[in-house]
Amino acid sequence: MTRRVVVVGGGIIGLAVAERLVRDDPSSRVTVLEKETGWATHQTGRNSGVVHSGLYYAPGSAKARWCRAGAEELLRFAAAEGVPHARTGKLVVATSADELPRLAVLHERGLANGLDVRRLDGDEAREHEPHVAALAALHVAETGVVDYPGVCAALVRRLEAAGADLRLGTAVTGARHHADATTVETTDGPVTADVVVNCAGLRTDLVARRLGHRPSVRIVPFRGEYRSLTAAAEHLVRGLVYPVPDPELPFLGVHLTRGVDGHVHAGPNAVLALVREGYRWRDVDARDLADTLTHPGFWRLARRQVRTGAAEVARSLSTRRFGDSLRRLVPALRDEDLLPAPAGVRAQAVRPDGTLVDDFLVERSGRCVHVLNAPSPAATAALEIARHVTGLLPS
Repeated sequence: MTRRVVVVGGGIIGLAVAERLVRDDPSSRVTVLEKETGWATHQTGRNSGVVHSGLYYAPGSAKARWCRAGAEELLRFAAAEGVPHARTGKLVVATSADELPRLAVLHERGLANGLDVRRLDGDEAREHEPHVAALAALHVAETGVVDYPGVCAALVRRLEAAGADLRLGTAVTGARHHADATTVETTDGPVTADVVVNCAGLRTDLVARRLGHRPSVRIVPFRGEYRSLTAAAEHLVRGLVYPVPDPELPFLGVHLTRGVDGHVHAGPNAVLALVREGYRWRDVDARDLADTLTHPGFWRLARRQVRTGAAEVARSLSTRRFGDSLRRLVPALRDEDLLPAPAGVRAQAVRPDGTLVDDFLVERSGRCVHVLNAPSPAATAALEIARHVTGLLPS
């Protein structure tokens, strides 16, 4: 019997899940629903293009395991499909003595995760990046860069060749559950499915509710703002330069990335977005904002991180402050070397007690599977996430 599967979301996770389904079971009928008029328009198409190594994540966690395996699979996929990519390695740079203990802990974690990570002194770090200010650094060989929209375009080509039903401009509005199937209501009419996979990214908790599930978390959107370096300043960065992360908020901290196009981007910071797809301060949606502000977990998180949040807002509003963060890594950078660049939004799952969900989170409800927390490094791990998710689907 042919299995009918609806995948909600046309970013890299949704497309990878759909491609895995048609690869494992060519007889299945797969429909992909994407509310935008193009693929990979949000988190996937607006990140820094890094193929992460899994350095930061707790050994044994899904992020650590799936990121490492997913990175290798992603680079093989890019090579097979002719998608621009490179294995560049990266430096994690300690610029002050108080960062050295955290760098040592990070080194131990990288080794525990099976990575090729080496401790460098300042002079050794400058052999890789001549312009960095480093007391010490870690060099992580497995890190790289890739054209993520190009990866998604290749996944779409594979899905088209397999006869999948790909529907852009189609949003989920509700669902009716029957004894042996689910009817997904959309702006393009109903679609009947045996299984539904919710990979809606920034709106995954809202879609879960429309599908009749009560998710354990709420998505709180954080805008990450970027700058690009002028052509005259790009020589200051050869590859990827990262700060030592705050272990409590590891996704904070601006870094410098030379992408597959040769240009260098800097960022991101992290400020609350006032709409799920809020890429500018003036982007506001009363319903989305109310959804955030009525979540008790948001206020508990905000109270604990008020000082950090204020610093991120100040950096958002001041090129000088943004530049100061970068000059800790590369002192020669000037404010006039920084140009505006497109922002992204991170879909961060927050529990009612105000804690951030550290790992990937997938919940199943009846015939529906919901990918509820898949921020970075989810793009890196997408093909491995797809393997896990398809294994959870009811037959």
